[in-house]
Amino acid sequence: MIKHRDQIPSCDNCLLSEDSIFKHLTPEEHALVEKEKVCNSYKRGNVIYHEGSRTNGFYCINSGIIKIFKTGIDGREQIIAFAKKGGIIGYRSILSSELACSSAKVIEDATLCFIPGDTLIQLVKTNGNFSMAIMQQTCRELGEANSYITDIAQKTVRERLAEVLLNLKDTFDLDQDNVLQISLTREELANIVGTATESVIRLLSEFKHDKLIDLNGRKIKILDIKRLEKISNAFN
Repeated sequence: MIKHRDQIPSCDNCLLSEDSIFKHLTPEEHALVEKEKVCNSYKRGNVIYHEGSRTNGFYCINSGIIKIFKTGIDGREQIIAFAKKGGIIGYRSILSSELACSSAKVIEDATLCFIPGDTLIQLVKTNGNFSMAIMQQTCRELGEANSYITDIAQKTVRERLAEVLLNLKDTFDLDQDNVLQISLTREELANIVGTATESVIRLLSEFKHDKLIDLNGRKIKILDIKRLEKISNAFN
């Protein structure tokens, strides 16, 4: 736990973000969250919670990147989402009173604020705008899950990899050199696409040869968005 008060992230940052559900809080509710939250720093590889565990609160990401994944029978991860600054994770199991349906692990050093489940329930019951924002986020995540299921069933691995690269661009943006602002291992990329690591390595080499991307270790530079869109069948 972060013990020094001046190191504890302020909720003001989330209140000012247009994408944050916390922008809907009243000053009194804001003060409640500030009072109840507990913040911690995590290193890459730290697990926040495990699939099947019982959680008693949810997390707001102040910095860093978290991957959300499910584990298959063979122990292999299937990455289903990422969470970054301003995002929340672990809230659905609180609202549904169920065990966590996925696991969360840090892939870029992070600072997270833990907010008790009772506080979330109280906000949902008393703040209509906050409740609507939670429902809208849940619906977006459900829509993304449905799209992923369709892609797995109908798209080739090549098409899925192109789509994953485009989605990562949209989620994390590109720097001034058109490099994705997220660093993933080849295994992690394969766990998003839903294929073997060897297949992703081969396809990345093909994409580089075709001048769609450039590679520098884990860094991926996007060279031709239009052709990636065409390969991904993004508009079909």
